[in-house]
Amino acid sequence: MKVLGTQLAGVAKRPARLLLTGLAVLVASFVVYATVLAQQITERTAIEGLSGTPAAVDLVIGAPADSGGGVQIRAADVAALRALPGVAEAVGRAEGGGDLNGDYLAVMSDPGSGPLATVKIAKGVYPSKPGEIAVTPRTADRMGLPVGSAVTIHTDWDDKGRPIKPAQVKVTGIVDADSDYGFVGYAPEKIVTALSRDKYMSRVELRLAPGTDRAAVTTAAERIIAAAPAPAEGADRAAVMQGDDVRLAEANEAASDLDEVFIAVGVFVFVAVLAAGLVATSTFRIVFAQRMRQLALLRAVGAGRGSIWRALAVEGALTGFVAGTVGVLGALLVGYAVLPLAGLFDLDLVAPGLPLMPALGVVALAVGITVLAVLAPAFTAAKVAPLEALRSASTTGGRKSIGVLRGVLGVLLLGGAGVLAAYVFTNLPGRDTRNYNPEPMLLATVGSGALAFLALMALGPLLVRPVLATVGWPLRRLGPVGRLAVGGVGGAPRRAAAVSIVVALGVTLIAGVVVTGASVRVLAGREMAVSSPADYELTANGDEKISQAVLDQIRQSPDLAHVSPYRRLSGVRVGATDDEAAPTDLVMSGLPELRKVDATEGSLAALGPGKIVLAGYAAENHGLHVGDTTTLTKGKKQVKLEVVAVLPDDGPLHAYFMLDPSDLTKLGATATYSGVLADAAKDGEQGRTAGQKALRQAVQGRPGYGVEVLADQRDEFNLVLNGVLAVVIGLVGLTVLIAVVGVGTTTALSVVERVRESGLLRAVGLSRGGLRAMLTAESSLYGLIGATIGLVLGVPYAWLSLKALGVNAPLELPAGQLLVVFLALIVFTAAAGVLPARRAAKVSPVAALATD
Repeated sequence: MKVLGTQLAGVAKRPARLLLTGLAVLVASFVVYATVLAQQITERTAIEGLSGTPAAVDLVIGAPADSGGGVQIRAADVAALRALPGVAEAVGRAEGGGDLNGDYLAVMSDPGSGPLATVKIAKGVYPSKPGEIAVTPRTADRMGLPVGSAVTIHTDWDDKGRPIKPAQVKVTGIVDADSDYGFVGYAPEKIVTALSRDKYMSRVELRLAPGTDRAAVTTAAERIIAAAPAPAEGADRAAVMQGDDVRLAEANEAASDLDEVFIAVGVFVFVAVLAAGLVATSTFRIVFAQRMRQLALLRAVGAGRGSIWRALAVEGALTGFVAGTVGVLGALLVGYAVLPLAGLFDLDLVAPGLPLMPALGVVALAVGITVLAVLAPAFTAAKVAPLEALRSASTTGGRKSIGVLRGVLGVLLLGGAGVLAAYVFTNLPGRDTRNYNPEPMLLATVGSGALAFLALMALGPLLVRPVLATVGWPLRRLGPVGRLAVGGVGGAPRRAAAVSIVVALGVTLIAGVVVTGASVRVLAGREMAVSSPADYELTANGDEKISQAVLDQIRQSPDLAHVSPYRRLSGVRVGATDDEAAPTDLVMSGLPELRKVDATEGSLAALGPGKIVLAGYAAENHGLHVGDTTTLTKGKKQVKLEVVAVLPDDGPLHAYFMLDPSDLTKLGATATYSGVLADAAKDGEQGRTAGQKALRQAVQGRPGYGVEVLADQRDEFNLVLNGVLAVVIGLVGLTVLIAVVGVGTTTALSVVERVRESGLLRAVGLSRGGLRAMLTAESSLYGLIGATIGLVLGVPYAWLSLKALGVNAPLELPAGQLLVVFLALIVFTAAAGVLPARRAAKVSPVAALATD
């Protein structure tokens, strides 16, 4: 107990040491509990505000939870439900709409006002008469439907796909809705059913008057539904459900998706906790190494190894308790501070409450981390001999050996990582591998990476000096300050290894995400170029074709660029088989997006008369490769073609194969076109809307044509991909944050414990600025070493992970982004040492030399 009291008295005397030692654990505790609060806020907000059913709905008549299809509720049934005693309001949900100059305008039913409305009028007035509709802002722009406009839509199509049953609609207002897809309008129930093909409702929502017997209304509604005719084939009979149950089911579905997200978040939180443990171990090792003289004196006056070990473990537990408690309180403070800030951005978030058990768990986790982190340093410190009291702290703290057992363990771990990586490499799937399961390969890749980092932790002190000799060479050439900084890091390889490994962990993860993201983006760009090779596609429906006159008008528009017509010929047989396909003659060089498409065999530039480019699955189905010949047949006409290129998968516009225009003409294709692809001539939403209007104007008065904005698909995909990458990089940034905290902690502890050394350097002539520069350079070297190791590991493992997934993505090395990551880590770690360096420079040489 006396030894424990001595140690705790020392902690009380130097509270800064306690704070610095537990800072990384504090950050990790904050991150873990903040994640718990974020999940609570998100799920509670989802339950109260993110369900699709308005909060005022008491009863829902619609598809049951286990329904395999939709329901068909008649207008007469809705009227009967609306007439039930106690029903204050009943809203039927239906969808109608039709063809508008080749585009589909969907019209959804909504009251437009009141507690059951899901849209709100923003301009004009909400529809109230037959044929009136309100549209979303993007729909008004894209489809040319400003307030006051009147157009004709066709609510049905004949057997040849031509629109029939014209109906007049007038736009009376613009509404704000939860989503705006650019082709949606809203109107009351009766107006929508008049524009619907089947006249049925898919759902009815009831709001009851205050004091109404809900059970009685439920029973009466069930009788009405039971008395309705049997539903058509493929439809289910409607069920009567409680509004609260429906909202809860919708919220739980949303929460289940959120749970999957937070499971992924948990993986990164685990990595952050691991990084905090590494930093804590490093800081405890520094502190104990610098207190060797004190520990040796305790041994000299009779303290046993066990009492010293236990005292140091208790100190670690106390550090963890304080750090964990402060981290939890800080997260709770931020969690509640977010709520009023979100209100400034019109976000209505629900308070997370006070999750007590998770808070206690986080504090216990912090204590566990610090106790585990203190074990090895405490065990080493407890073995100090009394004669160590005669030695200097720097002598004991700068040991460079790691021991035979640790070295053997590191080599074994490194060998295991290599074996797993070799196993994955030798079993990577080819392009045509069938029934490939990526999970075993991904697990093996992750296992190899984990073993590699464990080996790095074991062998780190041996790697620091050779890495430092390489990356520190320019710094030595900057003069004495640079040489002192390199010597300071190299003189304590264990300290440098412990901190640099945490930095390396963060850089490895970030480099892996950056490389994987860039590679996936290239792959996605190719796939999107195939499915959406231009901003717009003008197509002819049924037997209609696009004439040369229409094409000339499109080419003359200043709002369109890269106009590329194409023909499609159906019923073409391949070789001697009965397989039929529809080749196209789209000229790929005319569209910039198609430059992203490459060939797995041959060259796309070789396409010309007598040549053919095959989709990957077409080449596989017919056993064709570059250099082979095949014959295409259409009726009595044939052409013999040489394969000059094979695409990875699909062809542009999902074409089975692509021909030169002259060969398609030989097969009987007419001079008119099946479709036209074009890009917007100007950037932005206005440019995209102008281009769409130009295409629509070119076919105005000619029914049977449709304009699709393919660029919206690309934008939506890129938005999702950018969001995913931003979230992942943000989560990986937690590890980097803890790494930077570790560097700052290490530098600060060095300042606290190396006061005499700093004073000696000042006494022999080093200026305050020189001392600040030296300590800051030491901090930057931790980042430099870690970033170098992280890039060396991150890029290969990113490539291995991509290949293990089985996707046909190339290895894309975004050199600029990797360089930014590399330099940013050096800057961050250097910045972490600025304040400790300033503190060290303020101590006078006389006071520093007098410090014990």
